[in-house]
Amino acid sequence: MADATRLAAAVAELVRIPSVNPLQCDDSAITGEGRLAEHLAGRAHDLGAEVELDPVFDGRPNLIARFAGDRPEVVLVDVHLDTVAVEHMTVDPFDGRIADGRVYGRGAVDTKATFALVLETIAALRADGRRPSPTVLLVGTVSEEIGGLPGARRLAEMIVERGQRLDRLIVAEPTVCAPVHGHRGGVGLEVCLHGHAAHSSQPALGLNAVSAAARVIAAVDAEQERLAANVDGLALGGGSMSVTEIRGGVARNIIPDRCELYAGRRLAPGEDPAAEFARLVDMITTAAAPCRAEVTMAGGRGFPAFLTDPDDPFVTELARLSGTVPETAGYGSNCAAYDALRVPKVLFGPGSIDQAHQAVEWVEIEQLVRAASVYERLLAPVPN
Repeated sequence: MADATRLAAAVAELVRIPSVNPLQCDDSAITGEGRLAEHLAGRAHDLGAEVELDPVFDGRPNLIARFAGDRPEVVLVDVHLDTVAVEHMTVDPFDGRIADGRVYGRGAVDTKATFALVLETIAALRADGRRPSPTVLLVGTVSEEIGGLPGARRLAEMIVERGQRLDRLIVAEPTVCAPVHGHRGGVGLEVCLHGHAAHSSQPALGLNAVSAAARVIAAVDAEQERLAANVDGLALGGGSMSVTEIRGGVARNIIPDRCELYAGRRLAPGEDPAAEFARLVDMITTAAAPCRAEVTMAGGRGFPAFLTDPDDPFVTELARLSGTVPETAGYGSNCAAYDALRVPKVLFGPGSIDQAHQAVEWVEIEQLVRAASVYERLLAPVPN
């Protein structure tokens, strides 16, 4: 049985190393994953891992720690290193406070906890003179929270390029220790509408980009109604679409010649991101006319849905070990970037997504113990 006090302290230690995604914050004192990656690299090296820091961006590396096992099977555990911003938090985001049966702070539940408890599991094995049964690739990836999953994409490319054996893949997310076997994919559309400026007293002399945006939004809302009406029998509930950002206008007496908006399209299994993007560009271009619509794909690419059979042996094994049932998720994850890796994939981790990104973030210590016990049995050597 994992030691609750030790696990809580290990998570708190990681919370105290800020790693806010720099796309959400300009404060260099708390942004970037580099310091956390280097700390974890040192810890993994001390536990006997072969360690690699792969620079995805300047000062923002993926961490790959390989713990050799007794069997050829390879299990990859992906934990994203970045966190969301902290400006809205109402407590010290990095104090790692332990109280009331919880560990508090940014990243406590999303998702530093998993890195801490897997390292503690391997440390316990090493203290007994043992090593894991399967080889464990414990990976820390950058920029999961925003930016198009470049860390996970780079890792997937590296695995394919190297011909790395891989048998099972766990992506760390707060799932209340239940194996999550699917979530929708997505494609983002960054739309810039170009019109023609004029004095607001003579609107006929201009071409109103904000009005064009209104027509685009109406088209998106109609698309969402269509999608919502056709979900029967679709895995993960089908697709959806919404506009979540809009910026336009320069003054109250000027017909706006430019308006920008963002629309997100969640994809059901079987929907192709590139094909759906092309269809939606046509829809937006038509709705915007006579204004010109410039549409780009957010992050340079979209991601297909991830869906593992709930009866897959890996899913059922995690469900048995955790005493839970397989579930699906409404949010996305790095799993979306691993479509090319043809192995069973699940999301798994302690705590609830309800605590992620909150003004007060925390993870229950009981959940840490429960998740650690799953990893103990998943990674423990097979008895002779």
